[in-house]
Amino acid sequence: MIKVANAVATALLLGLNANAYASCQADRVSALDAVGKTRLSVLFWDVYDAELFTDSGNYDSYQQRALRLSYLRDIEAQDLVDTTREEWERLDIEITSEHEQWLTKLADMWPDVREGDCLMLLETSDGYSEFYNSDSKLGEIPSATFTEDFLAIWLSPESRFRDERDELIGASS
Repeated sequence: MIKVANAVATALLLGLNANAYASCQADRVSALDAVGKTRLSVLFWDVYDAELFTDSGNYDSYQQRALRLSYLRDIEAQDLVDTTREEWERLDIEITSEHEQWLTKLADMWPDVREGDCLMLLETSDGYSEFYNSDSKLGEIPSATFTEDFLAIWLSPESRFRDERDELIGASS
């Protein structure tokens, strides 16, 4: 009987997490169309589900984008910031003093994430980045260069996880 109760409780929690993923800032992307989605897994750990949206529903022609990450494990905010730096370096993006300022701002803006949390970048009409979690707006980085450099982590042809990138941009079958 206890095993059945535990199984039911687990199923309910997983169902709640699935609903949290689906509703994470859904109103912010309601005017946008889904382009693609993927799950990032490293070794045997699932890290997050990613979804890309554009105003056209197409990766090749758009005026606005949004990238939503729904986390499948706990990650400290500083680890997210450090990984952003590492990925920029891996993509040969020069880390300028402006990049350093952006990384500091991200460290101040982003919370630690827990399984079931989300972070979303919404590109503004000016090309700036607004960041949201499931509860509220976390902050903004008013730079189109930041937006391009940040999204390059997932969208660049040189992205570390090319298969996931292809799924995200709708290029895989």
